[in-house]
This record gives sequence, C-alpha cells and structure tokens, in this order.
Amino acid sequence: MTTNKKPSQRDRLRQLFDTQPILRAHELRKAGIGPETIARAVDGGEIDRISRGLYQSTDAEIDTDQALAEAAKRIPKGVIAMLSALAFHGLTDQVPRKIWVAIGNSDWHPSDAYPPTRIVRFSDAYLEQGVEHHEIAGVSVPIYAVAKTLADLFRNPKLVDRSVAIEGLRAAIELRKAKPGEIAQAAIDGGAWKKMKPYLEALTSNG
Repeated sequence: MTTNKKPSQRDRLRQLFDTQPILRAHELRKAGIGPETIARAVDGGEIDRISRGLYQSTDAEIDTDQALAEAAKRIPKGVIAMLSALAFHGLTDQVPRKIWVAIGNSDWHPSDAYPPTRIVRFSDAYLEQGVEHHEIAGVSVPIYAVAKTLADLFRNPKLVDRSVAIEGLRAAIELRKAKPGEIAQAAIDGGAWKKMKPYLEALTSNG
C-alpha cells in the first residue's frame, strides 16, 4: 500500500524559492510556511533575510538592479520612477543613493524600507501612465518608460535638478531610447510640455 506523503513546510519553502528568488514573509505565510521554518532556513543558510519581512534564496544570482526588485517587493503599489528609472534605462551616469518609488497620494509605504527609498506621490492620472514591467531577479518590477520618466523629471524641477532632466532627454534622443514624438506626447499627457518643449525642439532642430 502506497501513501502520498505531504510535502513538509521546508520542502514547500524550497519549491517557492526555486520559482522566485525573492519573497516576502507575507507570501511565505500565505503558502503555509510558519515563522519557525523560515527561521530554521535562515539559520541553516538556505535563505537570507535581506530586510525586515523580505527573504532571498542564497543560491539566487545577484542582479545589478536587484535593489529595484527588493523595493518592488516592499512597496507592491509603487512604480520605480524619476532618477532610478532614468538610471535603469541607462540615461544618466548618476547612481541614486536611494530607490525612487512613485505611489498614489493615499498609498501606504513602509517607513523602515530597505533598500533606502525616496517616495514621491503622484495623482492617479500620472501614476498609471507609462508603466512597463521588467523581470529582475525573478520579480516583475514596474518601472516607468523612458518618455514617461522624462516627463516626470521636467514636471518636478524641485525634486530633481533641471540639468539632469536635460541630459536625460539628450541621451534618450542620441541613444534612440524613445522617439521625439513619443517623448512629446508623454510630456503633453504628463503636464510637462511647456517646460520640456524648448529643450526638445533645440535637440531635434537638426533633424
């Protein structure tokens, strides 16, 4: 007589991390993994506690953009924005010291978030525009598209120096990361056209 042995919590934990290298404690609990099992896995070197309530498989390949994935896990309603989005798209040499994350005006975010984050609040109209999803360290990370990022930078000169926005715009055109028409439309939709127009026209005046 054969019996179907139910997988142990430790087995289920391994299976979960095989499919997704970064998981939140909430996701593990939802899958029936108790805190004792999680603690034993950490003590045994199977997983790492990379921040409060966030765990990673010790065998996971480290991605240079992994901090973006960690931020996406910590702030599920957020979108990688502003300088962090600009850096992700390769349009600035600056390395942001914090991960810029856009959330809604009434959305909650963790106060002790790791990695360090810079929260910006957008109205729903701006929050939902131009969102792309990129696979990073096994996580689908929402990141604003190039044109949308440029519009946000020009719309918010008090948050980011205008020179950064101009250099990002120049790089986007030179590297052909976005077409001028696409950038202009995003600026119109994003309430930044008046501020961006003279710079875009100057950079594209020679064809």
